[in-house]
Amino acid sequence: MTSSRSDMHDPLSPHLVCAGAAKAIDFYKRAFGAEEMIRLPGRDGKLMHAAVRINGAVVMLMDENVGCGMPGPKTLKGTPVGIHLMVDDVDAWVARASEAGATVMMPVNDMFWGDRFGIVQDPFGHRWSIATHVRDVSEAEMREAALKAGG
Repeated sequence: MTSSRSDMHDPLSPHLVCAGAAKAIDFYKRAFGAEEMIRLPGRDGKLMHAAVRINGAVVMLMDENVGCGMPGPKTLKGTPVGIHLMVDDVDAWVARASEAGATVMMPVNDMFWGDRFGIVQDPFGHRWSIATHVRDVSEAEMREAALKAGG
């Protein structure tokens, strides 16, 4: 679980606020095969900072602290932010996440833009779109298909 500071940062990393960040880490291990990198608990035992690696990407976490302006999605009753995860087998990843306790919001399906794609919501209120690229589609084909799909 020890990492150097430079190992804990990607050029862009999601930083998730969770009611129960330690439980979220355990969930991400089961659901997404996360590798724990660090946990920094505060005096009250809540996590001030943590980091995991999921499919090669760093995801940072912390416990929500409403008093300091850091509410999680459950407190906010939703989130406009999604986390997108490209994987080698979307069906297997969504099934594993579902078995670990995620809610399937959109079942896996072949999409007009060339990905096999689905969406799950984790028990902490974060939505994860998960995809596997299955075919290349030109921009013109995508535009036409989007119009037909009602987009």
